[in-house]
Amino acid sequence: MGIFKLFINLSLCLLLFGNCNKPKKQKTAEIVSIKVDTIPKTPKYLTKNYVLGKFDYINNADFVLVPKEISNKKIYLRKKVLTAFLEMKNAAEKENISFNIISGTRNFSHQKRIWNYKWNTKYKNLPPLKRAKKILEFSSMPSTSRHHWGTDLDINSLNNSYFTKGKGLKEYNWLLKNASKFGFYQVYTSKENGRTGYYEEKWHWTYLPLSSTYLNYYNIHITLNDIADFEGSEYAQELNIIKNYVNGVNLEILKP
Repeated sequence: MGIFKLFINLSLCLLLFGNCNKPKKQKTAEIVSIKVDTIPKTPKYLTKNYVLGKFDYINNADFVLVPKEISNKKIYLRKKVLTAFLEMKNAAEKENISFNIISGTRNFSHQKRIWNYKWNTKYKNLPPLKRAKKILEFSSMPSTSRHHWGTDLDINSLNNSYFTKGKGLKEYNWLLKNASKFGFYQVYTSKENGRTGYYEEKWHWTYLPLSSTYLNYYNIHITLNDIADFEGSEYAQELNIIKNYVNGVNLEILKP
């Protein structure tokens, strides 16, 4: 009878729990390791202040000065972005296409100077809400600009008309065909497909391998209350600036 009871107990153990000799702790450890491996990793430097442009990029080891041969002033970008741009530039030159960088990283203070000039001088005669909308045709509110991140750059000209004929058209068509091979995408495309926010900017391109992470972080951690400390900031909420402008981008770069 003792042997029969032992056989029954072993059978029930195998039926209910599988291999009874396998330590339960080993199974628990395996499950935990799977969960840890699937948690998305956020770079340590990526903070609210970073995506709001409130950090010193000039003295940041991850940023580098763009060579003067391909820029018209002192411009900084993240190192990975500049490396990718130079690879793209070299590829384009083989087809007699030339690219220069005319704008790169801008922090909160820089963007605030641009905004304040347009608010207090260029469009000062417009009523406040209309003034904000007018500025937002091509310029961002401080704390909402992708140029804060060091991933976005302006190429060759700040006029859409330049890219519609001759040399500029050839350059733009090359970018449309080839830029994505190097990680770059036009941010503000035509609004005919229902895109909200800024007007089209054929010159503004982003390095998506990094900026997609930053935009995702921005949408998780930043609220309208964080957009402050400049004249006209109260209209950020009325214009739903995060939804309509920060996320009013080329649908290609919103794809998961």
